[in-house]
Amino acid sequence: MNTFLNTALRASMVALSVFTLPAYAQEVRIKDLVEIDGVRGNDLVGYGLVVGLNGTGDGLRNSPFTEEAMTNLLERLGINVTGESFRSKNVAAVLVTANLPPFARAGGQIDITVSTIGDAKSLLGGTLIMTPLNAADGQIYAVAQGSVIAGGATAGGAGATVTQGVPTSGVIPSGARVEREISFDFTDMRQMRLALRDPDFTTAARIERAINERFGAAIARMQDSGTIALNMNATNAPSPAHLVALLENIEITPEQRARVVVDQRSGTIVLGADVRISRVAVSQGGLTLRVEETPIVVQPNPFTLGGQPIVVPNTTATLEQDPGTGMALVETAVSLPEVIEGLNALGVAPNDMIDILKSIKAAGALHAEFIVQ
Repeated sequence: MNTFLNTALRASMVALSVFTLPAYAQEVRIKDLVEIDGVRGNDLVGYGLVVGLNGTGDGLRNSPFTEEAMTNLLERLGINVTGESFRSKNVAAVLVTANLPPFARAGGQIDITVSTIGDAKSLLGGTLIMTPLNAADGQIYAVAQGSVIAGGATAGGAGATVTQGVPTSGVIPSGARVEREISFDFTDMRQMRLALRDPDFTTAARIERAINERFGAAIARMQDSGTIALNMNATNAPSPAHLVALLENIEITPEQRARVVVDQRSGTIVLGADVRISRVAVSQGGLTLRVEETPIVVQPNPFTLGGQPIVVPNTTATLEQDPGTGMALVETAVSLPEVIEGLNALGVAPNDMIDILKSIKAAGALHAEFIVQ
């Protein structure tokens, strides 16, 4: 390894990067890698009102839909408010979203998320009024109600306001009760397919081999990188549910693509264990141009009639070239994690490190999928 990396690796490493470098391949259960084709959840959405806010609700002049919804709600409760106008700041119009899991039965409870759609400042302390939740077919599948748990806080005065977190969104654990079931009978399935969450030919082949070894027969067949078909008749399982229970805990070693993920906002760098780098030379430096304006005020001479102060411009311009890291030759045997450790030890800023990785990728020397967030 060259002098640059030897010096860097002997220094104390600055913890600016997160590495995914397992010492050995970890086995994973099939249930954590695949979904059963046809077994999925359904998205639900509804429009409702949150009441009981401490003056942080919608401004009814700016959110007329809140006043209209409040009027309709009171009229359904037998209160005639025709012609009346509301000026309450304790009500907020919200959209309620939820996911109806597969095999959810009537009477079960699911979690919901509540988000404001008007100019409400916070949902802290609010209560969601009974809200029907519809699916894409327009049918009501659940009804939501309960106290909203909102994160964050807002405080302010006439001149400034500070907000921590997102107080305009919250959750209600088990806040909706299932009223309608999805018409799906799992026992009627005659064909079953496993869909990989992260399609990969090698992983699919390993799942096929592991299932066939478990049952002692060729019941699994890989169709493509993301699909494995099962011959249910050859398994002699009493039902599809019994078959899933038999195969979902089989463990295999999944294969993953080599990836480099960087977050430019936080300077985080995540490396996959299979990332490789070819022979390449790297040089990094910085050019700083600084311009400072320091105007000088020249006063007129004493006892001068009609004299006025004159502002004389005074500009100082400097150009600085940072020494940078110099030219470093990275050999083929050097792994990318070692390069990152060396750059960390030399004090390279996270954004500069990300730029270096981009340049190595553009040069064709970084053999991995490069993802920038």
